[in-house]
Amino acid sequence: MVRESGINRNTITRLYHETNNRIDFDTLEMLCRYLNCEIGELLEIIDDDEEE
Repeated sequence: MVRESGINRNTITRLYHETNNRIDFDTLEMLCRYLNCEIGELLEIIDDDEEE
């Protein structure tokens, strides 16, 4: 996936393990293009109340 998507291996690892604190718009765009999906299919808003 690293070669095909153009996304750094460390970034992909952090996203997979959900240890990333933020994501750049460029990375989101590359992911969407690689997965052939819309941004809304990758992200969801979780209220602070739901995190506990």
